[in-house]
Amino acid sequence: MNSAGGRCHDNARCESMWARLKEELIYNRYNASKTTVEHMKTMIWRYFISYWNNRRICSPNGGLPPLIKRQQYYRSLKDAA
Repeated sequence: MNSAGGRCHDNARCESMWARLKEELIYNRYNASKTTVEHMKTMIWRYFISYWNNRRICSPNGGLPPLIKRQQYYRSLKDAA
């Protein structure tokens, strides 16, 4: 995400997501020197698949996780047809 003007807020959402992942998943939970790259990849994959996409409360969605909001959206499309 970059604009022609190179504004610093272009990457804010992405940076916020990575900061939240590190804070909730990695910091103060694992010893980084003892964790393998494969284990970290697995943890990050599980975090996004199970938590970030399915259970994370999102205030713009009315306090619903993204998965529930997405299901409601597709249900409303089906009902409208």
